[in-house]
Amino acid sequence: MKIPCELVVWYVLPMIRREVSKELVYTHGMSQAEVARRFGVTDAAISQYLKKKRGDNALIEASPFYPKFLEAIKESATLIAEDRSDFSVEMCRLCGVVKKIGLLAMIYEDQTGSPPPKCACQSINDL
Repeated sequence: MKIPCELVVWYVLPMIRREVSKELVYTHGMSQAEVARRFGVTDAAISQYLKKKRGDNALIEASPFYPKFLEAIKESATLIAEDRSDFSVEMCRLCGVVKKIGLLAMIYEDQTGSPPPKCACQSINDL
């Protein structure tokens, strides 16, 4: 059986990286090299995120939760671009958002065919 954290690693984190990369490059004017440095990945990885060769997930993009997810992404990208936060802090915050808005529960049900466990539905602060 898959646990929710595995689904986050396989499906959610790559999507977060892709969307934050897009915001930082296209909205905030950062270079791919700067984004790569902040994320701790290669320039080539950022290029692949921007070209949708990594981090693409039709299930997430088609979900009714996607607009709220993108709102949180934009907020995180702004905080990172303005040096008011860093990528690791924002990654954790965004993971909590994914749980709180119901996106992780939806991914869990889709991938396992089972109802999600409680930990996939709430942030750690809500437990």
